[in-house]
Amino acid sequence: MFGLSVDIGIDLGTANVIVFVKGKGIVLREPSVVAIDRDDNNSILAVGEEARQMLGRTPGNIMAIRPLKDGVIANYDMTAEMMKYFIGKVAGRSWFFRPRVMVCVPAGVNQVQQRAVIEATLQAGARKAYLIEEPIAAAIGAGVTIADPCGSMVIDIGGGTADVAVLSLGSMVVGESLSTAGGDKFDEALLRFIRKEYNLMIGERTAEEIKKEIGCAIAGEYLEEKEVRGIDLMSGLPQTRMISSDKTVQAFAECLESLVHGVRAVLEKTPPELAADIYDRGIVLTGGGSLLRGLDKLIERETGISTYLAENPLDCVALGTGRALMNLDKIPDGLVMMKKVNVR
Repeated sequence: MFGLSVDIGIDLGTANVIVFVKGKGIVLREPSVVAIDRDDNNSILAVGEEARQMLGRTPGNIMAIRPLKDGVIANYDMTAEMMKYFIGKVAGRSWFFRPRVMVCVPAGVNQVQQRAVIEATLQAGARKAYLIEEPIAAAIGAGVTIADPCGSMVIDIGGGTADVAVLSLGSMVVGESLSTAGGDKFDEALLRFIRKEYNLMIGERTAEEIKKEIGCAIAGEYLEEKEVRGIDLMSGLPQTRMISSDKTVQAFAECLESLVHGVRAVLEKTPPELAADIYDRGIVLTGGGSLLRGLDKLIERETGISTYLAENPLDCVALGTGRALMNLDKIPDGLVMMKKVNVR
């Protein structure tokens, strides 16, 4: 059981939840999935990895759902129960002093969405709840110095959204959250493309595996193939097809176009002085979606600005939340939105 000073940071993602405990680092990483029994008043059967294993493989009465969509809460009760499970897993099922919890939210979430996250966090057992915007946390976790009067640009591509932001003096100057360019949208695009191009129906997990193994953003850069198993739409029988990396570029075309358009839109709104700083310092990519091969080259080619992948892109948001946790005592009591974080 932790003591009074326990602080927990949660990267509450559409695809995964990563939990950071002050003094211990990242202690938990599990999918944002909850399995429920519809025949038993929607009682929860499993959470996290155990629930993810049930996706697409459950009987009719059992449903595996993702309680977050596009980076925000889609099912309040399930989100609260999921957070309660994860907090209990890292802090113990019962603790005398309830923890203070900081949760990451996408850039630009409205007050209703902010309040939903705060209330779900309190319902899950937090003593106090704090919010931090994902681009700020991602920048801190990537080692970007955002406290100085100098422009930095971060693109954080999570499962539900791609957050594009320009940061200076510890806060976000210009930002945009793109629900059309999150990692899940790439998976959905691949599902549709394979169905149309190959007459083959595949599941979400298969699409994600294809993306991770052979997916890329630039045609001709990577010449790899993968055998894909699915259901032939004509015969209704299991079939296999060989899919190349270049085909994934075609599948991802709309998502990539949306991302590049969003990056350009943010750059166009950026004050000239900060834009000059970004040109000198480059663009930082974070989040699981940034691991798509060739994505850094594509953005660099389309913007003319050096673009590079953060050292630990998957954990940047959680690690940034951890560093921000160290400044919790400087934040006034109450439920606040951390618009500004001065972390060096």
